[in-house]
Amino acid sequence: MSYEERGTWVYLVVSALTYLGYVWVVLSRAGGGAAITDVEYVAPLLWSIGISIGLAIVGRIAVEVARPSESHKADARDRDIHRFGEHVAGGVLGTGMVLPLGLALAEAPHFWIANAIYAVFTSWAVFGAAVKLVAYRRGF
Repeated sequence: MSYEERGTWVYLVVSALTYLGYVWVVLSRAGGGAAITDVEYVAPLLWSIGISIGLAIVGRIAVEVARPSESHKADARDRDIHRFGEHVAGGVLGTGMVLPLGLALAEAPHFWIANAIYAVFTSWAVFGAAVKLVAYRRGF
């Protein structure tokens, strides 16, 4: 498994888990019968993003320490897979951003707009990583 492929696995797992953690925190705060739009979501959202960045860095280092790669340089195949994954995932991002745009135009509460943006970015990250991993395993 190449250095880039291992990093993609870490990115996939961290992105998915930190988003699920954020959703759990927000839903647990809404458990008291209050409207979900009244839940304090800004701090957990920012913490989730920060934790995701930190865990991605630490996770990549930990994976590399546990099983060092022979080379840390991306070869032509790694670059092609990255480009392909980003291209395909870009469609998810572009299509998904219609939702928060529609919410903003409908003057929905900020809670829904912010959460839609975060959900779309997480979907983009997870989908892009999954496409890259499939390309690593099966080719493209």
